[in-house]
Amino acid sequence: MRWLLDRFSTEPESVAFIHDGEKVVYGAMLSRISSFSALISEHGISTGCTVVVLADYSPDVFCFIVALALNKNVVVPLTRDSVVEKDIALSVSGCDWFVEFQDDGKKCSIVEKHLPVENDLLVDLKAAGRPGLVLFSSGSTGLPKGILHDFSNVVEKFRVPRSKNIAIPFLSLDHFGGINTILSITSSLGTAVTVRSRLPRDICEAVQSYGITLLPATPSFLTMLVAARLHREYDLSSIKRITYGTEVMPQVTLSRMRDCFPNVLLQQTYGLSEVGVLGSRSRDDGSLWLKVGGDGFETKIVNDILFIRSKYRMLGYLNAPSGFDSDGWFDTKDCVEVDGDYIKILGRITDIINVGGQKVYPTEIENVIVDIDNVSDVVVYAEKSALLGHIIVAKVNLLEPETLQELKRKIRKICKERLTAYKVPAKVVVSTESLHTARFKKVRK
Repeated sequence: MRWLLDRFSTEPESVAFIHDGEKVVYGAMLSRISSFSALISEHGISTGCTVVVLADYSPDVFCFIVALALNKNVVVPLTRDSVVEKDIALSVSGCDWFVEFQDDGKKCSIVEKHLPVENDLLVDLKAAGRPGLVLFSSGSTGLPKGILHDFSNVVEKFRVPRSKNIAIPFLSLDHFGGINTILSITSSLGTAVTVRSRLPRDICEAVQSYGITLLPATPSFLTMLVAARLHREYDLSSIKRITYGTEVMPQVTLSRMRDCFPNVLLQQTYGLSEVGVLGSRSRDDGSLWLKVGGDGFETKIVNDILFIRSKYRMLGYLNAPSGFDSDGWFDTKDCVEVDGDYIKILGRITDIINVGGQKVYPTEIENVIVDIDNVSDVVVYAEKSALLGHIIVAKVNLLEPETLQELKRKIRKICKERLTAYKVPAKVVVSTESLHTARFKKVRK
């Protein structure tokens, strides 16, 4: 990882972070990494120790994590909105030291812990003198899985510099996509703009204030953004590229994005914590078809499921069997359609709803409902049925109050016109609560 510091030294006056309005240049970042390395030594945090870091993005948090990696520690980043409870995370990863940064991302407390775990993957990593990175799955289908990476291998993907951007690390610090974004920004000597809130209005405020050129986001966030029509309130003209991933994008949202941001490149991305983020290229801005792959990645389709073999794969799960077969292929459980070199992601096989033996993809129904007047967002999921196996439930957020009876009539009428009968929701629920997690992914429960 020393090459990353060498790169920082080539442009010491370039702005690395804008945090709480304060600019921090790469020369200062090098000084902070050095200071944190000394602090780590003073506390007696030795090579191979597992260090849990509870924080959000800031220059100090990033520099501290880099210093830990240089010290060949196993880093476990968590946030206050993590998808896994802290006690569960620590029981899986273990913890020798617990570091908590204050909300401003500047001061931190360092406390020694004695929570060892017996795990061959961790033993082998530490014996090899390699730094580790532990992240957790969302746990949508059970207990969150602890995903162990060789941190040096994660960073190595960015040795070849990319174009500079001023970007918001939208996905959180405990998300592989978030780590991928912050490394992409800094390894290319771009500027990371931190935000305290990831609500659409606050993101738009940051774009307008700091001239953001790259906005990585999720389809759920972008659905909220276009529904609120915030592009009419804020100057978002600095944005050159918006990337989206982590879940299936509704075609309606993508089309609305194209209308709202006609001069912005809309790029679909694809990646998993287990294998890394692949290179991707959309067929065009308004299309959900994309090519995935790139250096270090191979793909194949088996029975409509995408499989990936990756140079940047995890070492394995800490609390579950390996997800790789004997040849190194990982079953993504993502169903896809294929058109030549392009694929279209239909959804996770675990999200498919079985209605009387018929398979239903929730996103197909969501794409119809989100286009209905007064619907700002929708999530579709299954409820058990003694007769049909499952029934389809549509939970919606509304822009303005509306009677449930009128909403049901409208949804069922339009769904019957655009979908086959068994895909029409049997139940409609109006909710004022968020339909997504802290990671801005749909909650299908």
